[in-house]
Amino acid sequence: MALQETPLRTLESTRCSSGCPGLDDVLGGGFPRGYFYLIEGEPGTGKTTLALQFVADGLQNRERVLYITLSESPADLQTVARSHGINIESLQFLELRPSEEDLKLQGQYTVFHPAEVELNDRLQTIVAEVQRHKPDRLVIDALSEVRMLANDPLRFRRQIISLREYTPTNCTVLLLDDRSSRQTDLELHSIVHGVGVLSKVHREYGKTRRRIEISKLRGCAFREGYHDYIIRTGGLVVFPRLIAAEHEPTDDQVGNVSSGIDELDALVGGGLDRGTSTLLIGPAGCGKTSIAFRWLVAAAQRQETGAAFIFEETVDTLLRRARGLGMDLKPLMRSGHLKVDHFDPAEMSPGEFIDKVRDCVDKGGAKIVIIDSLNGFMQAMPGEEFLALHLHELLTYLNHKGVVTLLVLAQVGVIGNIQTPADVSYLADNIMVLRYFEAHGAVRQAISMIKKRSGPHEHTIRELRLEPGRISVGEPLSTFQGVLSGIPALVGQGNGLRANESAKG
Repeated sequence: MALQETPLRTLESTRCSSGCPGLDDVLGGGFPRGYFYLIEGEPGTGKTTLALQFVADGLQNRERVLYITLSESPADLQTVARSHGINIESLQFLELRPSEEDLKLQGQYTVFHPAEVELNDRLQTIVAEVQRHKPDRLVIDALSEVRMLANDPLRFRRQIISLREYTPTNCTVLLLDDRSSRQTDLELHSIVHGVGVLSKVHREYGKTRRRIEISKLRGCAFREGYHDYIIRTGGLVVFPRLIAAEHEPTDDQVGNVSSGIDELDALVGGGLDRGTSTLLIGPAGCGKTSIAFRWLVAAAQRQETGAAFIFEETVDTLLRRARGLGMDLKPLMRSGHLKVDHFDPAEMSPGEFIDKVRDCVDKGGAKIVIIDSLNGFMQAMPGEEFLALHLHELLTYLNHKGVVTLLVLAQVGVIGNIQTPADVSYLADNIMVLRYFEAHGAVRQAISMIKKRSGPHEHTIRELRLEPGRISVGEPLSTFQGVLSGIPALVGQGNGLRANESAKG
């Protein structure tokens, strides 16, 4: 029976794993068995590595596997596999690289074009080996060699169709193409069952990003769009794009989370509700991270699990600073109730970062998450215009999981004209604003809650003090006006500042 006549139900019921769990997720469970698939991308995108993962998975499942190489030697492929820890010792190879005889004068053709001799010979050899081995999985690496020999798009297309007709119907085939010998022709896309495109996203500074797109998969649902991936020891690791709608809301969204500071809890309306996100916004050094970690530490002390993802400062610097404010993080980290990870925005892709967050929530059971800061996360983005889309999916997913999310965003400026690098305030359920202001010849800090979707909160402004051994929040600054502008004016007699100083004394 011809491949095109295979009933559609077999596409969903019989899948062939790619050897890469993330890619299987993107494909909806793996490659439908018995079809041809084109994997294309420029050199260095990992096509051969993915093919080695594909054949290794077949060998592990005791399937018959054949690897036809037209560019690299089997020894080179074995070396690549060993470097990744991929076991292909029992793999059958067919090497069809040009021989030394082709370089000699008597080996050059004077009457016939190479397409009439070499191409036919190689394709006949391939067909003969395929029919002899009857493989369940087949890899042809790389098609650019065949295309150059054909020297004609129509002839090349007919040869691939002929190869497809002589391949066993239960054989799943990967065709690798490095695009080195083509311009804009898409002659293969119409005759294969699916197309995977591996690409690089070059940046002026930092690590080159890699992403994969499944541009075609006949008769099957799959995850469209771009998905980040990395190449590391073990092969390709694909991070499927997060789709929050696929995650149903949990029942762990009842109640609120205390910070351990009564005045701060009163400011936010009794605590932060589970399944909500809070944006802490203000200039550098005003206490955003300290306030966020106050909630994280309080949760860890209640035996809940929390995680912090930091971009700017190192973990050691954070530990020292937190200890100076009365928050010793090391015992909580050793107990497993607190996890702190530092990321370099120049080395991290958004997909990889979101995968780390999901792993902490799904596998680690994290109930409170800090991202410090969105400025660093924005630098990890290939384009700032996509920041809101990524955040929307991530925050919706975390809200569905009942997680309390704290987002830190540093503004530009200290007092007066303060600007926000990215307007993501509409995405957060709650917004907490921190400011510097001048009073009695000193620079002080103020904190206020200006938005809370899930319930009431104070509309006051309180003084924030970061003191040796503790974080304190004072009474509302009821007799000051213009605190958020940075230069307040006294409009009454007694005020929260003096009350705070008296209490401290």
